[in-house]
Amino acid sequence: MSALKNMPISFPGLFGDWELNIDPVAIHIGHGIYWYGIILAFAMLAGLYLCMKQAKHYGLTEDNIMDMVLWAVPCCIIGARFYYVLFYLDLYRNTDGSLDWGAMFRIWDGGLAIYGAVIAGVLVALAYTKRHKLPFFAMGDVAVMGLLLGQIIGRWANFINREAFGGETTLPWRMKLWVSQYTSIEVHPTFFYESFWNLIGLLLILFIVSKGRRFDGENTWFYFLWYGLGRSWIEGLRTDSLYLFNWELFGQRIRVSQALSIVMVAVAAFMLFYNIRIKKRSPESLWVHQVAAEKARLAAAEAEDAVLAETLMNEVPTEGEAADPLETEAVESPDAETVPDTETQEKPEKGETHGNEN
Repeated sequence: MSALKNMPISFPGLFGDWELNIDPVAIHIGHGIYWYGIILAFAMLAGLYLCMKQAKHYGLTEDNIMDMVLWAVPCCIIGARFYYVLFYLDLYRNTDGSLDWGAMFRIWDGGLAIYGAVIAGVLVALAYTKRHKLPFFAMGDVAVMGLLLGQIIGRWANFINREAFGGETTLPWRMKLWVSQYTSIEVHPTFFYESFWNLIGLLLILFIVSKGRRFDGENTWFYFLWYGLGRSWIEGLRTDSLYLFNWELFGQRIRVSQALSIVMVAVAAFMLFYNIRIKKRSPESLWVHQVAAEKARLAAAEAEDAVLAETLMNEVPTEGEAADPLETEAVESPDAETVPDTETQEKPEKGETHGNEN
């Protein structure tokens, strides 16, 4: 089910007859500059800013974050599009059954999946950290905070596009959309559910999980656990889910994101339990502490070298200063006895005798 993008949005249970009608196209130039793209760009920048500010708490630098993001952003967009097209492949076929490659690349027509972006981001982070000899999970612990902030903001792009909503409901916060000029529906605002759920997750990481972090990867696994729990519930309410081809389980088609979320929750819960309860990790093993210890070691070595250099400089005699006192004493007071100067003694003349005359 899809809603008309040129019809108003309202929340009759909260604001009565008040309506909001935003044109999805912000600037009508060429194919148009959509609010969707503007909001996603802002979400990426906000996520990047948060990661750069948090980097030092994880033993990383702002340059590490910036370098990785330059690779991650285009790869995540490609990944999000590829994931969507893969599971909605029938939408990109011509009437004869052949693939419409042009339609696959028309990203401005919509069709991105957050899980595709997450998978691509993980692969980029693995490649980057391996190349630069950085711990993957230290980078992951920073990245998930930016990812959550990006998701919090990015879901409001779905609101403007009148998409990613749930089934019909009578709850007070229901959202009213129009599916035709004369027909409206009142549905779950699932875009808001996910945005709010992610906001709680980000606050938990910032103020609780990261403060008591015991191992690199704790933020990362908590993200997958928290997001997976929320997404598995929210996905069940949506009407635009991607399905795992035509596969069924218990007579129901399998929702890709829901199945992936459940698997993700199970893996994340196991990894948290394994590292905290079984391995009993301690904060001393964190990369940020290793970096701090190495900096302290280098600083101590530099200080020791400076002291040694200063000591050597003080021992070198300056110009005009006496040399080693032992050497001076050896010149002034030789150990050998003084030898009489025979050249200065008088020699007896020839025929001269010593003694009494006859």
